[in-house]
Amino acid sequence: MVTHVPSETPGDERGMFLSFVEAQRGAIRRSLLGLTEEQAASRPSSSELSLSGLLKHVAETELNWLRMAQQQPCEIARDESNWADSFRLVDGESVEAMVKFWEGVAAELAEFIHAVPSLDDTFPLPDKPWFPEGERVSMRWLLAHLVEEHARHAGHADIIRESLDGRTAFELVAEAGGYSNQS
Repeated sequence: MVTHVPSETPGDERGMFLSFVEAQRGAIRRSLLGLTEEQAASRPSSSELSLSGLLKHVAETELNWLRMAQQQPCEIARDESNWADSFRLVDGESVEAMVKFWEGVAAELAEFIHAVPSLDDTFPLPDKPWFPEGERVSMRWLLAHLVEEHARHAGHADIIRESLDGRTAFELVAEAGGYSNQS
């Protein structure tokens, strides 16, 4: 079962980018289908990554980029002291709650992107050693970056899920779409 990102309405570049971001979100969400909290938190390889940790990371990352674009402080501050917590559920957090949180971030991102005057509008990158000094990026760049970021982690999620129970992304797409598992 192939996933397909619907074509945008001609001239709707914002909608096209948001559709591709959502397609990658869906891949990460599907990797969690049918798993218990314990399975979602397990790490079946030498990597520190888990499916629930990836879910939290991408949700927080998307929020952080949204706040940068809005030029507002992010309500979830990460630094060296708590960076590892962005890759694991803590303090009673659950997969269900994290999915709902991410849905809220996604809705806010869509509302923001539809409200900006132009995808050519820019915002400054923070003063961090991994960003070029004084660099600004466009809203278009932000959306392309979110596709890249989420796709990278969707690939991680595919491998983790298959390592847990042998289920592939192909099977999970079919299940989520209500299709039987056919060749």
